[in-house]
Amino acid sequence: MLFRGGAEAKIRRKLLVDGHIDTVIGLPANLFYSTGIPVCILVLKKCKKPDDVLFINASEHFERGKRQNYLSDGHIEKIIDTYQQRPESIERYARRVGMDEIEANDFNLNISRYVSTAKDEVAIDLSATHEELVEIEKRIRKSTTKHNAFLKELGLSPLPASD
Repeated sequence: MLFRGGAEAKIRRKLLVDGHIDTVIGLPANLFYSTGIPVCILVLKKCKKPDDVLFINASEHFERGKRQNYLSDGHIEKIIDTYQQRPESIERYARRVGMDEIEANDFNLNISRYVSTAKDEVAIDLSATHEELVEIEKRIRKSTTKHNAFLKELGLSPLPASD
């Protein structure tokens, strides 16, 4: 329903244009006995302004169970609070999306298109890393020299030098 073409796309477009889809809530996988896939809740309203849709990506907010996952009271409260407050954006959790953006995406309601849960990669300071590696290499050479001195005293062959 969220992103397929054909008849589903026509239904989705009509519901969006008429202002009936208020909120899309993505839930975690393995939450219900009948299915192991992630599910979503579409909140429909009859008298809503067709100006935006709230997306809540709660797919990573759950407790693991033995046979199935579950939502704690805190998770449920967060979903309800977000729905009631309708914030402009909560990083990696929720976002209110204008109809112009949804229309530009061909009325696609795939939650990850609007609310990404990806974490930014940590920036690596290459010059600091290089300096650290140079220091490590110096310590290796110093330790190898010291170790080879002990081996020589024992009449054993030295370790090969690292180049």
